[in-house]
Amino acid sequence: MELTDAIQEKVNDAVSVINKFLNNDQAMVRVEVGKTTNHHNKGDIFRAEFDINSNGEKYYASSQSSDLYQAISDTKDQILREINSRRGKKQTLFKRGAMSVKKRLKGILSYKR
Repeated sequence: MELTDAIQEKVNDAVSVINKFLNNDQAMVRVEVGKTTNHHNKGDIFRAEFDINSNGEKYYASSQSSDLYQAISDTKDQILREINSRRGKKQTLFKRGAMSVKKRLKGILSYKR
């Protein structure tokens, strides 16, 4: 499959949006787009894969669709959901740890009075 300027622009736009959410300029991004042979489906089936390594964290998503641009968009959305999910889990873990420390400090301060 030939990589046209329009496809390259769509991929670059998707990667730039993902990079904003990563908050990292040193992310390693591997993108693969192509046409697959799927003998169970009629017509053209396109596939997009994103494999991202940023600060030791790895993100992977892939999508298949009858439209290449839709497959790229779906893959970008999957990566963004995964990034936000991991960010939320880290914040929750930090808040739980902070609450635990606060409870212990309250217990120590009330015991000394």
